Amino acid sequence: MSKYAVELQKITKTFLNGTLVANDQIDLNVKKGEIHALVGENGAGKSTLMSILFGLYQPTSGTIKINGKEVIISNPIKANKLGIGMVHQHFKLVEVSTVWENIALGVEHTKSNILLDKNKIKTEITQIMNEYNLHVDLDAKIQNISVGMQQRVEILKILYRNVDILVFDEPTAILTPEQIEGLLKVMINLQKAGKTIIFISHKIDEIKKVANTATVIRHGKKIIDLDVSKISVSEIGEAMVGHKIVEVKNDYKKPVSDEPVLQILNLTVKKETNNKINGLETFNLDVKAGEIVAIAGVEGNGQKELIEAITGLTKASSGAIIFKNLNLLEQNIGTRYKLGMSHIPEDRHKYGMLLDFTVQDNMISQEIDYYPFSKYGWINKKAIYRYSQGIIKDFDIRGSRHGLALARGLSGGNQQKVVVGRELRKQHDLLIVVQPTRGLDIGAIEYIHSQILHEKAQGKAILLVSYELNEVLALADRIVVINEGKLIGELPAQGTKKEEIGILMTGRQKGDSTHEMKI
Repeated sequence: MSKYAVELQKITKTFLNGTLVANDQIDLNVKKGEIHALVGENGAGKSTLMSILFGLYQPTSGTIKINGKEVIISNPIKANKLGIGMVHQHFKLVEVSTVWENIALGVEHTKSNILLDKNKIKTEITQIMNEYNLHVDLDAKIQNISVGMQQRVEILKILYRNVDILVFDEPTAILTPEQIEGLLKVMINLQKAGKTIIFISHKIDEIKKVANTATVIRHGKKIIDLDVSKISVSEIGEAMVGHKIVEVKNDYKKPVSDEPVLQILNLTVKKETNNKINGLETFNLDVKAGEIVAIAGVEGNGQKELIEAITGLTKASSGAIIFKNLNLLEQNIGTRYKLGMSHIPEDRHKYGMLLDFTVQDNMISQEIDYYPFSKYGWINKKAIYRYSQGIIKDFDIRGSRHGLALARGLSGGNQQKVVVGRELRKQHDLLIVVQPTRGLDIGAIEYIHSQILHEKAQGKAILLVSYELNEVLALADRIVVINEGKLIGELPAQGTKKEEIGILMTGRQKGDSTHEMKI
């Protein structure tokens, strides 16, 4: 009997008639009952390798063994039958259907092969929820539950299919710190129950918390297997990127001017899901040239309403947003960008990209009507090519095929680099940044952080929303904490500790923290 749940031997996967090598003779051995991390830079080939294990791709060459037996995994259904399930970075859920319908989709119990046996399905799901402490409202529609709950649904989907090998592809990329801690506990519970877990992640501190072994992949090749208990966080990071990581920190210089570039005055915005409730209430904030103001808070406390009101994705109930002496609430989205606003959105698929357009087209999609990309209605393809190549090179966007690849075909991290590169490179005075390094590896995070700080040095006004407190502390000059749609307090980033921010994030007021706050 083999001690390995998964054995991938000399796996090679090429695309575009062999011109693009995603995996190059990779060996991966995963012991039964372990949490095995798969780490590497964006575009290193991690997700491709796991897509082969799950039957989404067929290997160009190499063999797969499951529990010691050589198999051919032709599709995800075959993978499920072999006891393999996969939680994808971008969820595969039907938003208009209920939780229980999504979990049972394709493997429903029926009465007389005609009617759905709803009670039996829900009873079985409830048993799984109780066993693994994965509770969620089974009758809620997917579109009405949080991202963290949606991820629970994805996990329940594969557990419902009675799998023993679980693949998590960047599972924490879109979660808040609290949701991440909850997921890591779930993974440990699954391991205790005898499950084998393959965990794709860029976040080394998470790998240290839960993984037994880490396999490093770089440029499609396996580099090394690491015993996580015997190696430091910095050593894992260096193995991933091939060089020492330099921490990027804010210099805390004063703003260029005391005059605010962005003024938010008594802004109130209704919740998208319930227009009788305020998602943001009488919110006030100034952002000056040459400073980074970070919004900290648990997800769902008004950040979404604030950003969408500023960028024009939703209408405010009252108040004003002043930028260049104009109230943005009276301006359309196009005008806001023409005035000099850049926006890195939280959801790159929904708001940041045209997935079925090329990488090159995505980079100039907002500026195609302007010189040098067009003149008198004629498109200048050479200018577009030169511009896009500069971003591809500077931001190390892999798999773009010189900008001609469809955006949909890039890894999640490289899609994020396209959005970040486009928004930082175009002309702007105000930068709205939400989760800028979501899904990025440690080397890319280092570069993006340095670019955001360069924006500050160039006198740009920057409003940052991040659920990563390490990111907030590394980049911000001022930290504004939001809770239940209200501004709870403000802290200078220099000298502030995570614990002080955490106290405010829970909604506690002045006097609960030793740090002096501006209310």
